[in-house]
Amino acid sequence: MNFKRTIFTSTLVIGALSMANAQEKTKPEETEVYTPVPKIIEAKALSTPAPSDAIILFDGKDLSKWVMTNNRDQAAQWTVANNEFTVNKKSGNIETKQAFLNYQLHIEWRVPANIKGKGQGRGNSGLFLASIGKGDDGYELQILDSYKNDTYTNGQAASIYKQFVPLANPTNKPGEWNSYDVIWTAPTFNDDKSVKTPARVTVLFNGVLVQDNTILKGPTQYIGDPSYRKAHGASPIKLQSHGDPSEPLSFRNVWLREL
Repeated sequence: MNFKRTIFTSTLVIGALSMANAQEKTKPEETEVYTPVPKIIEAKALSTPAPSDAIILFDGKDLSKWVMTNNRDQAAQWTVANNEFTVNKKSGNIETKQAFLNYQLHIEWRVPANIKGKGQGRGNSGLFLASIGKGDDGYELQILDSYKNDTYTNGQAASIYKQFVPLANPTNKPGEWNSYDVIWTAPTFNDDKSVKTPARVTVLFNGVLVQDNTILKGPTQYIGDPSYRKAHGASPIKLQSHGDPSEPLSFRNVWLREL
């Protein structure tokens, strides 16, 4: 018997079991926070026309600027009607064909008036400011029906999901439009792929400042703490088809200015 090999193998097994046990002990709830609770204020969506130098990401007619996230060779499968487009919960996330670094983005979103459910199961989607992989890989600005709908505050509308609570809650009631105006500064990386400068974001929600040059800890992490695990450059912008059973959201008037 090779005792050295046996000891080495046993050590690997014990290490693997320890890691598995650690993952089992880590729960999504461990990164949910409930204070501070953002002040509820009244504000109306800003339906801002695109300036002359903007890239029009949705013109009210089609999703020709978008593709399926998990298969970028496939055209976006969400529904377009009445100058807006609506999440298709069976098809999955969509993202822009084009990749971006730093930008100014305008997007309007609405949950239907007949929305049902509560918490994270009520009008849930996400605006990924940089999509860095399939699924939900990227940096998420939360979209949620946060009108009289309690949840963890770093998971409500306009939060940097599981990282930063918004400064206020100006969410309009279901059936009414909301707007996000975003200034995104992408992270940069050194030659050894370590972080040179972290990502930063400023967000106005219905014209109200809710993220003020916020420095992100890394891409969104549903379980555990976020960190910059991989270097990347210009990235698409992604919209989430969330798996909750509530009625799907709609979007309109999406445009971007590269900075």
